[in-house]
Amino acid sequence: VSHICPLFSSRPAGDSFCHPESKQLLPCEAGRKTESRPPEAGTQSHKEATVVLLLHSLSDNQGDWSILPLLPYLSQSFGKNSSWIVFLEEETNVKMTKLVQVLTKFDKNKEWFLGKPLHDEESTIIHHYAFAENPSIFKYPDFVAAWAVSTPLVLRLADKVRNEPLKSDFTIDLKHEVALYIWDNGNGPHLTPVPELCTEPEDSPQTRHCATTLSTEPPLCGEPVNKEDIFVAVKTCRKFHSERVPVIKKTWEKDAFSLEYYSDHADPSIPTINLGVPNTERGKCTLYRL
Repeated sequence: VSHICPLFSSRPAGDSFCHPESKQLLPCEAGRKTESRPPEAGTQSHKEATVVLLLHSLSDNQGDWSILPLLPYLSQSFGKNSSWIVFLEEETNVKMTKLVQVLTKFDKNKEWFLGKPLHDEESTIIHHYAFAENPSIFKYPDFVAAWAVSTPLVLRLADKVRNEPLKSDFTIDLKHEVALYIWDNGNGPHLTPVPELCTEPEDSPQTRHCATTLSTEPPLCGEPVNKEDIFVAVKTCRKFHSERVPVIKKTWEKDAFSLEYYSDHADPSIPTINLGVPNTERGKCTLYRL
């Protein structure tokens, strides 16, 4: 492996993004180049510096967390000097030597999409009921375990984004949508399972074979947000006023300091606020107008 480019994938959190600490990715430090530790006995040397990037810091586009809009940038910046791009979450720990050993098993000159596979047990609305007849057939990566794409795949996908602009910047489940985009109705690669990409706690005895593990400590995000500073908006419609709203009222409504119900019908008994937008049997028209 001549060069690995890891990226910390931030969720859409604006200025409140929690910066990962350098200890989470050893021997690299977030945002700059560092030299790798000496390789262990019997392993391949990887003296080249590893670059760690924070997705939210690469441009002013707040949609960069969704990865696909960034493909042209990644292609241009790392297409000629990197073999792999590895995406991490802020709670992902990485054993760099082990990760290099894992990636060397795959031909860097071919298109690879690597990760820990997840699948749906049944068709689900957040995946738009994809593969409804056999939901488990489609695999998508567990982002916390880290996932990787080879440079040839990045180059082709970047060209696709340039030539066929993304149809929407709306994302529901990013890991599933990225996998669908890469698979491209069978024209691209499926996710290849990599057992060494793990989500076991870092102190678990089951992680000896793992290149990645899960941090047992939450990221340092500063002081907790005051309950009084959180506003909760519940979107509903008239037909669910008697079915679903009571469930919320009996469970977690009491934990919300500020909460409003928005609907297509004003009901003072709840109460709900009529947004003036008719309900739709499909889609999220009312949600977009909140």
